[in-house]
Amino acid sequence: MRLPARLLLVLSLAFSMAAGADPVAERLKADLKKKLPEAPVDSVRKTAYGNLYEVVAGGEIIYTDEKATFILVGPIVDLKTKENVTEARLRQINAVKFESLPLENAIKIVRGNGSRKVAMFADPNCGYCKRFERDLLAVNDVTVYLFLYPILSPDSTEKSKVVWCSADPAKAWLDLMTKDVPLQGPSNCATPIDKNIAFGREKRINGTPTIFFQSGERVPGAMPIAEFEKRLAAPPKVAAR
Repeated sequence: MRLPARLLLVLSLAFSMAAGADPVAERLKADLKKKLPEAPVDSVRKTAYGNLYEVVAGGEIIYTDEKATFILVGPIVDLKTKENVTEARLRQINAVKFESLPLENAIKIVRGNGSRKVAMFADPNCGYCKRFERDLLAVNDVTVYLFLYPILSPDSTEKSKVVWCSADPAKAWLDLMTKDVPLQGPSNCATPIDKNIAFGREKRINGTPTIFFQSGERVPGAMPIAEFEKRLAAPPKVAAR
């Protein structure tokens, strides 16, 4: 039996709603991809404030109305709680489950009992990475999984290869970053650098250092060591999407 077109549409909408899909959000997603072809629109969902729709595009958040007649760029702050709701949502969107990190491709640096864990993507020619590594010397009881992530220059790639191919990669890295000791040795061994670059592109790691805490929270760029210690001691719970 052939069903009328209107009934098919109603059934389709009912199925979408039952499955948890928002037909307005799905339509907006399609509309925005046409209106903003240069923006990689990943998802659209209705917010609980201002009758706005949240648009996630390339790891960033913008807002629009239900007809996609405008976009709003910038943070939204809840005046009742004083919370930057855009920033809080970004932490969720950009979070990565710590256990999903390919830790076998990282250099493991252990200080003290190593009980607290953190991962960092860094480039050997990154000045901020050097400064942060020097600050980290004062942090104890931590395990740092260092992912070589040479994105600044071809020389960064060559240095990363020499570090990985060293007899003691952790020492070679720390000597370079904290003491400016020139690298020596071969660079022709098998390395995970290409895998690190591919993973970083998939997760939109666009700068160094990028730090991941066990909570899944991502922090782009160097941070004050006091804040780093605070997050290590009581990391906020961030659920990765």
